Amino acid sequence: MAVRLSDAGDDLAPNADINITPFIDVMLVLLIIFMVAAPLSTVDVNVELPVATGTPTQRPDDPVFVTIHQDLSLSVGEEAISLGDLNMRLGIATQLKLDTRIYINADRSVPYGEVMAVMNRMRGEGYLKIGLVGLEDESGQTSPAAPSEDKPE
Repeated sequence: MAVRLSDAGDDLAPNADINITPFIDVMLVLLIIFMVAAPLSTVDVNVELPVATGTPTQRPDDPVFVTIHQDLSLSVGEEAISLGDLNMRLGIATQLKLDTRIYINADRSVPYGEVMAVMNRMRGEGYLKIGLVGLEDESGQTSPAAPSEDKPE
């Protein structure tokens, strides 16, 4: 960088260049702020589901169980069925009484969406009393993460 000094006068010509040093300083500060704040916004949320402490309801004399097996096959009672035949088989098992409580057993590895598909199919037919079945641990409390065929809730 050179400076030209002339004898023509004491006034220097105005400089038309943009001074970008403050702009760079602001951008570096913003970059540091975003680098610090970005990991804070991607924190995973751990959810500890509570254990059900209520006592299980009394089991009816002849309960209707719908079981979703590990391979996503269905059965009503001991009879294997397809999802399309579910409503017909439930009508036979409940004698078309839509107020009958139906219990769903699902293997632990069955995706949540598959259980909801079965429940939605049953609700679409008019069966609104649906119970989920779970295991009881040694202390007598029901475990929400372990569905099985033991006792209905």
